[in-house]
Amino acid sequence: MAKIVSNFFISLDGVVERPDQWHFPYFDDEMGAAVGHGVERATAFLMGRKQYQEWAEYWPNKADGDDGGFAGFINSVPKYVLSNTLTEATWQNTTLLTGESEQVAARLREIKERSDGEIAMSGSTTTVRWLLANGLLDELRLLVHPIAVGSGQRLFEETPTYPLRLARHETFKSGVLNLAYVPA
Repeated sequence: MAKIVSNFFISLDGVVERPDQWHFPYFDDEMGAAVGHGVERATAFLMGRKQYQEWAEYWPNKADGDDGGFAGFINSVPKYVLSNTLTEATWQNTTLLTGESEQVAARLREIKERSDGEIAMSGSTTTVRWLLANGLLDELRLLVHPIAVGSGQRLFEETPTYPLRLARHETFKSGVLNLAYVPA
């Protein structure tokens, strides 16, 4: 059975929005290896509507080259999109999951049961919150950056309490913490 694994770049004060504005000074070989390891284990990719629309506009037009192979991966891997507003998904190997929350949760459980490896996610706070609320998130991986951003969307805002257990941890030379949590 596959695991759904969510990955975030996150600041000390919990901000996940616009990492392109604060993340890159901390990106080094250690972080690159951690991100690459996650991509290697992914057999599918899960995203919400916003991310799908952004990525479907960008990645299909990119050749697999200087990006470390990500374009080839993301363009060929099976992709699942959770949305109540999209009516079609035209990016190759994309399945749109729509409908009532219970129906979508049931379909996602079926996908997990018939799949192996990891169904990876990157970002998508709304989707992660929904997965947690429906008992579908198996692991939350956070690359915690040693910076307080001060403003921006946080991973958990106005959400119920979700008990988590630290499964793995590592400290990079940059001061970034590589943390993995599972539901408690």
